Amino acid sequence: MKLSLTILITVLALTSALYSEFEIDLESGFVFTGYNDIRIPGDEGTLFSLKDDLETDPAPFARARLNYHFNARHHLSLLYAPLELEATGTLDKAIEYQDETFAAGTRLKSIYKFNSYRFTYRYDFVRKENLSFGMGFTAKIRDAIISLENDDMKAEKKNVGFVPIVNFRLVWQMNDPLSVIFEGDALAAPQGRAEDVALSMNYNITEKAGLRLGYRLLEGGADNDEVYTFSLFHYAVIGVSYRF
Repeated sequence: MKLSLTILITVLALTSALYSEFEIDLESGFVFTGYNDIRIPGDEGTLFSLKDDLETDPAPFARARLNYHFNARHHLSLLYAPLELEATGTLDKAIEYQDETFAAGTRLKSIYKFNSYRFTYRYDFVRKENLSFGMGFTAKIRDAIISLENDDMKAEKKNVGFVPIVNFRLVWQMNDPLSVIFEGDALAAPQGRAEDVALSMNYNITEKAGLRLGYRLLEGGADNDEVYTFSLFHYAVIGVSYRF
C-alpha cells in the first residue's frame, strides 16, 4: 500500500513538472438586480424587495481568480468574488426585520453584501483540439450581510457558511484567436440553491494573454425559519487573463 502510494505521488509530481502553469484572471463590469426578496426571520418577518419596494442602482464590481493548471487536464483555482449593493426608498407599509419594526413612510437604506471565497478542483474529461469540457467541485465560503436602517435604528443579519458546489467549464475554440466559454458553479438542494454561471467570448491577444466579454448570472437563496432570501443578479462582464 505504501509502495503504491509512493508510486502515485511520484507519477503526479513528474507529470506536473511536464505541464504546469499559473494564470491570473481579473473580471469587472456592472451588476444589475433582477430580483432580491427578503424576509428575516424567515417565518415571522415582513417580506420586502430590494428591487421593487426599494431601489437598487446598477453598481460596478470586480473579481479576482488565481488558476493553477497541471498535467494538462487538472485545474485548481482560488476565487475572491465580492458583491455589495445599496438600496434606498420609502415603503408604504411597516417592516418587521431582525426583531426591529421600521414604520411605514420612513426613508430606508439597505446594504446587501454577499462576498464569496471559493476553492475549486476540476478535471477535463474531454480535451480535443477545438473542444474541452471539465467538471469538478467547489468549496465555497459565503460572507453575507443584509442591513436595514433609517434615521432612528439599524438592524442587520450576518451569515457566514460553507457550501459545496459542482463546477463545470466548456470551451469551444471557434478559430485561432476566438473561443466561446460557458462555465460556472451550481447546486440545488432542499435547503436552498446557488448558481453562478457565465457565457463569454474570449479573444487571445497573445499565446498567454486573453480578453473576454460576456454575461454572468448569479442566483440563489434559502427558505427556512431563520431567513427567507432569494436573489438574481445580471452581470455585464469584461475580463482579462494572463498565463505564466
